[in-house]
Amino acid sequence: MPLADFHAQQDVVTLLQRSLERGRLGHAYLFTGQDLAELESVGLTLAQILNCAQPPQSAPDGTPMDSCGTCVSCQKIMSASHPDVMVVKPESKLRQIKIGQIVRRPSSPPRVLHDLVNNKPVEGGYKVALLIAADRLNEDAANSLLKTLEEPPVRTVFVLLSTEPERLLDTIRSRCLRLNFAGDSQRSFGEDELAWLHEFAAMAAKGDKDLFGRYRLLDTLMVRLKALEATIDEEVEAASPLSQHEEIPPELRGQWEEESKAAVMAEYRHRRAGFLTALQGWLRDVWLHARGLGVERARFPDLADSAASVASRITAREAEANLRLVEQTQRTLHTNVGELLVLEMGLLKLKL
Repeated sequence: MPLADFHAQQDVVTLLQRSLERGRLGHAYLFTGQDLAELESVGLTLAQILNCAQPPQSAPDGTPMDSCGTCVSCQKIMSASHPDVMVVKPESKLRQIKIGQIVRRPSSPPRVLHDLVNNKPVEGGYKVALLIAADRLNEDAANSLLKTLEEPPVRTVFVLLSTEPERLLDTIRSRCLRLNFAGDSQRSFGEDELAWLHEFAAMAAKGDKDLFGRYRLLDTLMVRLKALEATIDEEVEAASPLSQHEEIPPELRGQWEEESKAAVMAEYRHRRAGFLTALQGWLRDVWLHARGLGVERARFPDLADSAASVASRITAREAEANLRLVEQTQRTLHTNVGELLVLEMGLLKLKL
C-alpha cells in the first residue's frame, strides 16, 4: 500500500517523504497512535519503500520516496517472506516481547532480531525491523534493544509501534524519531476501569479537599488494583507450564517461576495504565468544561455533571496541569519508585 493511500495521515506521510527526499532517514522511528493495525501498515509500507524494485518516485540520490506495492520485493514484505524485513510481536501467552526474540537463546524462535541486525542484507536495500506493540518489551529485551539502538548498524531501520509510548524506556524513546498518528478512534475501557472512574468522579464532584477526602480517592484505586493483581496472578498461573507438569527439574522450575513473576508484573502494569488512562480522559473533559467548550467533545458524556462540578472550582490552567500530572504519574510508574508513593504523590496533587 503506497504512502499516498494513507489519506488520514498526511502529516506523517509528508514528514516521511521529506526525510527520504533530503536523505535524512532516521535509524529508528517510534510510531504512536490509537490504531496499532494502521501503525503496522505504515511501518510495512516504509519497509516496502526502502526495498522497492520499481519505486514510482525517487529522491535525487536515488532513494525511493514511495513503493509500487506490486514488485517482487513489495510482495515479499507483505507476505512476511522478505529476508531483510522482520516483524517482532509479543508472544501470545504472556503478551510480551521477550529477550529470546531479540538475541539467540535455547528457547528462541528460528529467527531473532539480532540475526537481522548482525548479518548483511540478502537482497540489497535496507534491513527493516518492525516491533509491534514495542511497549510490551520486557526488561531484558528492552535493554538489549537499547544497546542496538545506541550503535545502529548501517542501512538498518528500526520501527517501533506503540499505542502506549509512555511505557517504553525513556532511553529508547530518546533514540527514536517520534511520529504521532492522528485518529478519531477512542480507546475502549473495561468494566472495572469504568466502574472505578464513575466512583472517583462522583467523589471528586463532592469537593472534599481535606486530606481524608483525598486519601479516600486514593483508596478507591488501590482496592481496585489489589483485586486486579490477584486476577492476573491467577491467569498467569493457569497459563504457566508449572501448572501443567508434576515433575519439574529444580533449575527449570526456578526459571519458570521467575518468568511467571515477570509476566504478572508486565500484565499488571499494562492493565493498571488503563485506569489512569481512563482518569486522564475524564480530566480532559474537566479541562474542556473549564474552557467553556461544553460536552460536545467529551470523552465521558455520562460523567458530564461531575466534570462540570469540578471545572467550576478550578481554572483552565489548573485543569491542564492535572493532565500533565497524570501523564507524569504514568511515566514514573514504569520506574523503580514504589507504586503507592507514586500514586499518592499524583492523586493528592490533583486540583479538584
